[in-house]
Amino acid sequence: MKEFTYVITDKEGIHARPAGELVKLAKSYASSVFVIKEGKKADAKKVFGLMGLGVKQGMEITVQVEGEDEDTAAVALETFLKENL
Repeated sequence: MKEFTYVITDKEGIHARPAGELVKLAKSYASSVFVIKEGKKADAKKVFGLMGLGVKQGMEITVQVEGEDEDTAAVALETFLKENL
């Protein structure tokens, strides 16, 4: 399992457009992808779960990736977060 943390810098937090793009990216990998905020865990392949976390600017999230392509997926997801959120 790969895991990393990221602090959201987008002034709107995780909102609809980037959430949808993040879900699309997560779905492109076979690995399971979860986003955790303050003990709440959501499947990153489901937009409503991701939006339900209510992640705002300045909040830290943990991303867990587990599966056959976890190395590649973790790098891609971290890059996406840095470029978009």
